[in-house]
Amino acid sequence: MSETTAGTRGTAGRRPTRGTILVVEDEAYVRTSLGELLRARGYDVTLVGAAGEALEALRRAPVDVLLTDLKMPGLGGLDLVRRVQAAYRDVPIVVLTGQGTIASAVECMKAGASDYILKPADPDALEVALERAMATGALKREVDYLRRGGEEGVDDPYEPVGTSAAWNRVVKLAQTAARSDSTVLLLGESGTGKELIARMIHRCSGRANGPYVRVNCAAIPLEMWESDFFGHRRGAYTGAAADREGRFRLAHRGTLFMDEMGAMPLPAQAKILRVLQDGEFDRLGDEQPTRVDVRVVAATNSDLDAEVAAGRFRKDLFYRLNVVRIDLPPLRARPEDVPLLAERFVRRLAARLGRTPPRIGQEALADLMAYGWPGNVRELQNVLERALILEPGDALVLDDLPPAPASRPSAGAGAESGGAEGELSLRSALARREKEVVLEALRRSGGVRKEAARLLGIDQRNLAYYFRKHGIDPDRAAG
Repeated sequence: MSETTAGTRGTAGRRPTRGTILVVEDEAYVRTSLGELLRARGYDVTLVGAAGEALEALRRAPVDVLLTDLKMPGLGGLDLVRRVQAAYRDVPIVVLTGQGTIASAVECMKAGASDYILKPADPDALEVALERAMATGALKREVDYLRRGGEEGVDDPYEPVGTSAAWNRVVKLAQTAARSDSTVLLLGESGTGKELIARMIHRCSGRANGPYVRVNCAAIPLEMWESDFFGHRRGAYTGAAADREGRFRLAHRGTLFMDEMGAMPLPAQAKILRVLQDGEFDRLGDEQPTRVDVRVVAATNSDLDAEVAAGRFRKDLFYRLNVVRIDLPPLRARPEDVPLLAERFVRRLAARLGRTPPRIGQEALADLMAYGWPGNVRELQNVLERALILEPGDALVLDDLPPAPASRPSAGAGAESGGAEGELSLRSALARREKEVVLEALRRSGGVRKEAARLLGIDQRNLAYYFRKHGIDPDRAAG
């Protein structure tokens, strides 16, 4: 039978465990001493006295490192290494060996062990070997995650750009939040840079050397939630042909960025809440819970207060996420940052296209700053990319920048005055029709903004932009 000695768990008010170590040692005194040493240094420890017991323990629950004696009666350390490598290739193995068996230890490393320690084990050297092995295991999991396409859709990798007061507040708050392990909630319209800020928090935190794992909650079907986030054992259900590490396990000792959190289905919310509260979850096919040390950064473009009020988002989960809240401003609220962003995008896009970065004309720059950018920074990048593809010259001019901003002075003066020129202006006519369509959507939806946004085929936050653009009071318009 195995003996488990738990270190402190990753719950609120307690220091997170440094990892779970499975110790395989046939001598009871040595086994107990190792357990006491590792527990005192902050690890969760499972102690077993034989290789067969170790394989059974691995079948029941995952571990961060297997620490095994080399010379044991029955199934020896070398055979254990081979079997673990065949069945649990992501589990790093550290071998304990006597002075006369170094050659055998080297053979173990050839079989897949990541390190070996001479007996009697020096506590500091043992700790270094375990930390190194855990880093190796985390790297293997992250590489597997990336090979499965885990980084598709990642936003701009550069540092956040902007000098406006609104953007500086975001950056300073993110830098402050990075110094703690508290959960961060990022709120803002699509394309405002939530992924960028999440990566910045990770890079500025004490977890910077750990994995950064991203997941789009809106892209995972409900029936795949448990397996995708928590993983499964081979054979846990029909079609589970191999073990799978879930997102939380992949992000162990690092950061998990949960994008589109507002789209999470209610049945999954309770499971996520448990991980945030207790630092553990149940993996399909395991008999014991898995403990993890993960910092969560969540993001959404939904109005979570409204979702909670409507019963679509759990209030207790919202409170657990809303520890450090950062509201990202839309690009139209910080127009002074547009020139800096445009210059950065033009340089980067030109390099990718293999051409000299063109100059942005003053009229074009003014037009960029005047436009409302409902798609925010992502739309700005796409507009500039299109302009660079279509215009081979050394300067970008107004005609290169679609769509034409509705607030451009030369087109708006006649429209505002209501004169003949305004009546004939195509842009003015389109704006009037746009307002009529928004009002009709409000009428048909009975004033329910989410339904109005659905009818219009836009995001609810973008709907608020059109209210402001056309001076619409949605409550009065619906009445």
